[in-house]
Amino acid sequence: MKGSFIARNPSILVFLLCLAAFTLVITLMSHAMGTGLVSTSFVKTLGKTLCLCLVAIAMDLVWGYCGILSLGHFAFFGLGGYMIGMWLMYARTELIVAESLSNAAIPPTDQEVVDAIGTQIFGVVGSSDFPAIWAFAHSLPLQLALVVLVPGLLALVFGWLAFRSRVTGVYLSILTQAMTLALSLYLFQNESGLRGNNGLSGLQNLPGVSASQDWVSLWFLWGSALALGLGYVVCAMVVSGKFGSVIRGIRDDEARVRFLGYSVEGYKLFIFTFTAIIAAIAGALYYPQAGIINPGEVAPIASIYLAVWVAIGGRGRLYGAVIGAALVSLVSTWFTGGMVPSVPLGFYAIDWVDWWLVLLGLSFVLVTLFAPKGIGGLFDLVTARVVPDRHGADYGPDKGSLREEEGRK
Repeated sequence: MKGSFIARNPSILVFLLCLAAFTLVITLMSHAMGTGLVSTSFVKTLGKTLCLCLVAIAMDLVWGYCGILSLGHFAFFGLGGYMIGMWLMYARTELIVAESLSNAAIPPTDQEVVDAIGTQIFGVVGSSDFPAIWAFAHSLPLQLALVVLVPGLLALVFGWLAFRSRVTGVYLSILTQAMTLALSLYLFQNESGLRGNNGLSGLQNLPGVSASQDWVSLWFLWGSALALGLGYVVCAMVVSGKFGSVIRGIRDDEARVRFLGYSVEGYKLFIFTFTAIIAAIAGALYYPQAGIINPGEVAPIASIYLAVWVAIGGRGRLYGAVIGAALVSLVSTWFTGGMVPSVPLGFYAIDWVDWWLVLLGLSFVLVTLFAPKGIGGLFDLVTARVVPDRHGADYGPDKGSLREEEGRK
């Protein structure tokens, strides 16, 4: 067939057009453009939601298409945030220190500036020395490389150890959750070099940028939309063709795919590492908009939420993951932001801030029981494949090929 990949897959084009239209509408309605119909805080919320949609696509690729229920992918999301957060915090603190020392009678040495930066950043945990992991925090290109390398290397090592041992099913899920818990507990320690439970803060202040938060939030919205669009196209290319057929086969019957001669472990390792990198990129875009990251963001419960989003949206279909993440994220903001009034029952008042997680869990149970294809499965009712009217003729060139009546069963 002629034409580009996107032209041969109109659903991708529809998604990209919807994403572009959404971004354009929010841009025109933002404070930065002068209309003020959408507040700056809500623009940030929408930008963060697009990042969550991107990590949901990664989760759908590894779980919905390859059958690996990873309960640790939000750890890679958090690591991406930590990597970019280190540069943001270092560069911003460096500007503050340089300004405060500019009026000194004796110009400070480079080492004195570094010591002052270290005191500003690590004074909260009783230290002033830079840990080894901050060795490249002064360089934006190097930290951007670490956004990809650190989570990617962790996923590669973990996946290689797990897949070569042929750990599958619930045991693999438990291992990924244990990895996430271990990482979270490590980050909570002051000795981790990442300020313990204080985390990294002030990430919304871009170093050297004098533009208002109205414009900064809009820039991040554009960047998040671009990343989501590119991520969607790349993941759609991965799940198409022979490669996509193989990973679906691994999901449905791993032993048979191995018997056919395919390197199952190699395919699984690639998908696991590739999706970890996507999750890290999403995190690197998310946390500058959130303004802060701490070890609680890497806790195992966050990865469980991620699986719930994909299940509600419909796993095994990329647009389903986007729908699930966007819906749950925005509804969560609505319920937990105090915008929904409490319901007085006389003897008890339902506060939706406290009951939101109950609603989310109930939604997951209902979807699992009554709509296993998720919200995205509703599109099947519209786009259901119509069997061609062959009047009993053979489907294939050989006599006795699957007939129309058999194909309808």
